[in-house]
Amino acid sequence: MIELKNEQLTIRVAEKGAELQSVKDADGREYMWQAGPEWSRHSPILFPIVCSVNNNTYVVDGREYHLPRHGFARDAEFTVVSQGPQKVTLALHESEDTLKVYPYCFNLAISYKLEGNKIQVIWHVENTDCREIHFQIGGHPAFNVPGGKLEGRIKLDNEAPMTTLKSYPDGSHDMDEVPLEADMGIMEITEDFFRNDSVKIHKCQTHRAMLVDTNGEPAVTVDYKTPVCAFWSPYGKHAPFVCIEPWYGIGDPRGFSGEFKDKPLMNHLLPGASFMSRYTITIG
Repeated sequence: MIELKNEQLTIRVAEKGAELQSVKDADGREYMWQAGPEWSRHSPILFPIVCSVNNNTYVVDGREYHLPRHGFARDAEFTVVSQGPQKVTLALHESEDTLKVYPYCFNLAISYKLEGNKIQVIWHVENTDCREIHFQIGGHPAFNVPGGKLEGRIKLDNEAPMTTLKSYPDGSHDMDEVPLEADMGIMEITEDFFRNDSVKIHKCQTHRAMLVDTNGEPAVTVDYKTPVCAFWSPYGKHAPFVCIEPWYGIGDPRGFSGEFKDKPLMNHLLPGASFMSRYTITIG
């Protein structure tokens, strides 16, 4: 386990999955979900897919491949390539095992950087193949809800009416849009809010999500530039956390059976090209 620390925050990152597993303030207060029977993860990296491909199967150049939900990076062993007192970078590249399920050569680097009360989470994908590669990437950080139960509010940076993708209890979705259950950009987080699995806001309608405490003060703020941000807590388990998930990608819509490269919200890299983006977690 890797630990980074400054005067305001202490974070811990696991080499398995390059997963951020703990964020504590100077008083020792934990802000991240510490895993448990309701959900066994903390903040998995989603790569090379976000959500699911239909029947865990996708097609590249007419050949079928199989990937589980959210891909393989979250369960892979990353290598630490650089580490300082307040920044660490971990990397993963293709292997015999990954090539069986994802037929591309790549370098994936995940960096965490402390800046005061902020954590910069930086994604870097490089195409080391001799052909164009296609991928999706996303974050899935789970934050403890102030008060210790699944009752709270998330304030978005857009007070206008917004839409979300139509989702279903089995976790699937289609690309139809339905009104977002929000009032002036405020979503009331309850068990029922997640009755249709995750809530997926797309088309860049929002770039900031603030989890507020019972006094309306920000506990955790996530800033992102991604085309999609999803919100999730496991329905029916009364788990006292909510995930705020910036995504460059989306799962297969119901009925999709085309080529992998033609999935909605797919990212493409020519040989030698690279992709970089980040999101920021602010505590307090």
